[in-house]
Parts: sequence; C-alpha cells; structure tokens
Amino acid sequence: MRLDQATWERLRERARKLYEANGTSHRLDHVERVLRLAERLAREEGADPEVVRVAALLHDIGRGEEARTRGRICHAEYGAELARRILEEEGLPRDFIERVVRAIRRHRFRRGEPPETLEEKVLFDADKLDSLGAVGIGRAFLFAGEVGARLHNPEVDLEKTEPYSAEDTAWREFKLKLSKIKDRLLTRSGRRLAEERHRFMEEFFERLNREVRGEC
Repeated sequence: MRLDQATWERLRERARKLYEANGTSHRLDHVERVLRLAERLAREEGADPEVVRVAALLHDIGRGEEARTRGRICHAEYGAELARRILEEEGLPRDFIERVVRAIRRHRFRRGEPPETLEEKVLFDADKLDSLGAVGIGRAFLFAGEVGARLHNPEVDLEKTEPYSAEDTAWREFKLKLSKIKDRLLTRSGRRLAEERHRFMEEFFERLNREVRGEC
C-alpha cells in the first residue's frame, strides 16, 4: 500500500508533538536521519518501503514516557502500542499496522524479541547507524552535555564508571557501546555503512586522545 500525502502529514505532525518531550539526542532531527537511512536501506535490500517509512517515523515516540519513568517503561514496547492506536485512528489496514508495530517493538533489541522480517532489520540498522560516524560523535557529546559529563576521560577505568554521571563522556559511550554496534547490524547494506562510520569514529577519538596529551 501507499499512504496518501495528507495521511503522511498528519502522522508526521502527531509524531512531532510526541518527540518534543524527548531529550535533544532523540528528537525529530534524529528521526528524520533514521528515516532517510531506512528509506535507503529499504531500496538497497528490497524491503517494503512504506512499512519502513512509517515505522521509522514513529519508532521513538515512546521515548518521552521512558524518560519520565526513568527507564521503567521500555520506549520500544510503549511506542509500539502508541503507534498502533495512532494508525488505527487513521484507519490503516490491520496487516500494515501489525507490520509497523512489530518493527517498532523490535527496533531496540536490548531485551525482548529480535528483529525477524526484512523491514524490522532495516529499521534496526537505520536506527543504529545514526549512532555511528560524525553524527554518532555529535550525538555522544550532546548526550554527555545533557547529563553534565566532562569533555574527555581517557585516564579512567571506564568499566568502573557510572552512566548519567560526570564520567559518562562521549569517549565512554564509544568504548563501552558504540564500538560494538558495527558487529550487530543485520543487513548487508547496513554493515557496509557501519564499517566506514566506525573507522571514522576510531580516527576521531585517536586524534582527540593525542590532542588531550598535547601531541598535536
């Protein structure tokens, strides 16, 4: 199926209002980048473009509730059911809604069900790719600023540091989390993009470490 432009614009406006409650690293600009990546991966991998497009638009609408409950509510699970209600109100076909809902519910994969269909894998990869490369570095520093972390901490044992603390730096985010993403992606196109973005991040943090040491 293909959404008409009026329906798409209504969905986008409803999503925009929900994203206003999110932190700056997960607002509509993040969603728009994920949407562009998801559309690209869908073309390259042969996934249903409309399922991917709607799922990408709505994939993080539960973030505000997760933040409000300090993580007690999973944004993927909550957002999937919220998306279901929104899409039902728009009168979209039941099968289409279920495919979108499953993709949203499985895009996190930190717990619960892993992505299974091609559309679910495309959304998963697109979301993770936005954590890598130049954008990933920017988002990591943005998040560090949100939680009041210092600029850089290569001298500490990162395994002993706490999240949401002064030591929750972009360097910590890269070493403990982002450096592992490239090996978790599920599509051939996603893995190819992840390799290049990962190399850029390694080069950036190597340069940052040298600058902090006064070597360049």
